[in-house]
Amino acid sequence: MSEQVIKLSENAAKRIKEIMSKAEEKTIGVRVGVKSGGCAGMSYIMEYAKDIKPNEEIVEDKGVKVLIDPKAIMYLLGTEMDYKKEKFSSQFVFKNPNETERCGCGESFKV
Repeated sequence: MSEQVIKLSENAAKRIKEIMSKAEEKTIGVRVGVKSGGCAGMSYIMEYAKDIKPNEEIVEDKGVKVLIDPKAIMYLLGTEMDYKKEKFSSQFVFKNPNETERCGCGESFKV
């Protein structure tokens, strides 16, 4: 078995389960991808997944299903997804070994 594209921390898995339990429509998991934009060139995107699209990579980790956009697989290989809660903010954080640069606000990255 090959290494899974993305791993979830306990916090991330717990938060995704919470979010999905509140989703209005039936969802099967969370879709993760990347898009062009942000000051460093690329940013992560997350959305509810209602179905599996062709060629998507499906990762099941800690009871959560994560669908990876096929165009994002090469950018996300080996990434750990975490969820950080701080005093004034909370957000999903991607610890990506492929990043060569990250912008100051943490919203975008370069590989």
